[in-house]
Amino acid sequence: MTITANNPNNKTWLEVPQNSDFPIQNIPFGVFQTQDGVIRIGTRIGNTAIDLGALQQLNYFEDIDLAADTFLGDSLNEFIAHPKAVWTAVRNRIAFIFDALNETLKNNTSHREEVLFDVAKTTSLLPVQIGDYTDFFSSKEHATNTGTMFRDPENALLPNWLHIPVGYHGRSSSIVVSGTEIYRPKGQTIAADAKQPTFGASRLVDFELEMAFITTNANELGETVSVADAENHIFGMVLFNDWSARDIQKWEYVPLGPFLGKNFASTISPWIVMLDALEPYRVTSPKQEPKPLEYLQQTGEKAFDIKLSVGITPENGKETILSNSNFKYMYWTMAQQLAHHTINGCNARAGDMMGSGTISGPTPDSYGSMLELAWRGTKPVNLNDGSQRKFINDNDTVTMYAYCEKNGVRIGFGSCEGKLLPTK
Repeated sequence: MTITANNPNNKTWLEVPQNSDFPIQNIPFGVFQTQDGVIRIGTRIGNTAIDLGALQQLNYFEDIDLAADTFLGDSLNEFIAHPKAVWTAVRNRIAFIFDALNETLKNNTSHREEVLFDVAKTTSLLPVQIGDYTDFFSSKEHATNTGTMFRDPENALLPNWLHIPVGYHGRSSSIVVSGTEIYRPKGQTIAADAKQPTFGASRLVDFELEMAFITTNANELGETVSVADAENHIFGMVLFNDWSARDIQKWEYVPLGPFLGKNFASTISPWIVMLDALEPYRVTSPKQEPKPLEYLQQTGEKAFDIKLSVGITPENGKETILSNSNFKYMYWTMAQQLAHHTINGCNARAGDMMGSGTISGPTPDSYGSMLELAWRGTKPVNLNDGSQRKFINDNDTVTMYAYCEKNGVRIGFGSCEGKLLPTK
């Protein structure tokens, strides 16, 4: 199906501020609550939130093969469970409804009152009920940096890293929407010169700059998804901060990997940007040597040029941007991640989420974690207020940003924000 919503010449009758992340070419999907307490499934153009349930009930989607209650629940799972052709048709239709030359809804005052809301007067909610969450470790630069810190620099990458997208299963219950405050976790840690662990609040809380993708019902148990077909089962992407307690993680991760150092909280941006909207921003992914095994071999442009940045704002202070990176640096692509995830017959379901792993670029100012930016605490980072950080302090707010830009069109993800509070 042709993606008409991506036309860079499209204009809308809704007001869109300059450099907005949400022009009519974006049309992301999310869930929001209005001031009357009603939860609505919607999209966003500029600073206007759009109730898709109301649009469906008013017959604006009448010839699209949608279940009658698709947009009347409190999550996008039902919509995501539809075929990709339906996602594309709905997004195209939304672009048509709000096109500057289409006055059908524009001139219908009663319909507009049911459909349109000021984003500032709404509260963003978690857009999907996340059944399962997997986190990958797919940035070669990040893996090399951490391997250099904790092992022999000559053998920074473990033997399997260049052959498989390494991953682990995380905890979906503690994934929260942007704006949710995070409490400093407690747990066991061990000092470098100690023989016994101690219990207390983590001293080394970190952010991890990631993207994550949301799947549909990709395969039945026992079946696999090919790398060529994988993107047909990816609904869209969010910006993702996979908070990490480095000292807890260091003590616990051998032999089974991350646990309490990772599952205390993860933050996602509220609007899911469809893969359809990112089509114009495809680029070639990094060359893979050695050549992956056949089931991981891909053709075409599978990476996306998504500009990323991270800032820290101290309490009552101004933001300092610490890192500028790009999703295109990822060594293993989303298609390879999903293909590998299902190669053993593991079934992916609508609403499942898969994190990219920390995204680090090739230069020190593009690293995706404080662990790297401050190089294990040996190179403290300076903030605009004159203070320094080795890791995240209590009452610091971490904010991540992501956008693509080409041919005068900017497609953004909004911000992914979380404030770290003292231990509860």
